Amino acid sequence: MEQMRLQKYLAQTGIASRRKAEELIRDGKVKVNGNIVSEMGYKVTDRDIIEVNGKIVADTEKKVYILLNKPVGYISTAKDQFGRPSVVELVKGVKERIYPVGRLDYDTSGLIILTNDGEFTYKMTHPKHEIKKVYMAMIQGIPSQEEMEKFKNGLKIEDYITAKANIKILKIEGDKSWVEITIHEGKNRQVRKMCDAIGHPVIKLKRTAIGPLTLGDLMEGHWRALSAKEIETFKKYYY
Repeated sequence: MEQMRLQKYLAQTGIASRRKAEELIRDGKVKVNGNIVSEMGYKVTDRDIIEVNGKIVADTEKKVYILLNKPVGYISTAKDQFGRPSVVELVKGVKERIYPVGRLDYDTSGLIILTNDGEFTYKMTHPKHEIKKVYMAMIQGIPSQEEMEKFKNGLKIEDYITAKANIKILKIEGDKSWVEITIHEGKNRQVRKMCDAIGHPVIKLKRTAIGPLTLGDLMEGHWRALSAKEIETFKKYYY
């Protein structure tokens, strides 16, 4: 694995919650390669030997990779302060503690990955990998060629300028359009904000692909495990 903060590693291996792991480190109960580590934020890899209260910790939990077709009305975090349902609740029969990779807005549907693999999560979410995300959107109006060129070349949104993206019209329905949008950033509500910026607000939004992973014919609200080939393909591109 890539370097990971010690407290995060302990939490991921199920030894303790993140907060409890920090207490263990502060109390001098954690050793790395035979040395007590009390520094918060100390980074470890899978080559390090980590002990808690004299017992060696190993990340032996089975790795799980789930592809879910998220419906509108679910949050993409494990818990919500407002009590809204989480995507985790849609995955039944998986005993491992999984969590969503990245975000998909409450009012957006489509592809989201859930896993317990920290390195896989890191690779999928780190900006340097520029993983393409494909969306289908119904927008108000019909974008002109000039508007689409602005979209493709980057738009000023709040305090940043978006990276180059792609947009193409798939279908026109009266005063609305279906478009396919491809981005490789993942800022909060970015697709909606970009469409607002060219004067064509989003009515419906669905993510259909992340890198080589696609929804296919998976029904909304359903999930499936990623195949060994899909995991291998992803790792070939981004590891």
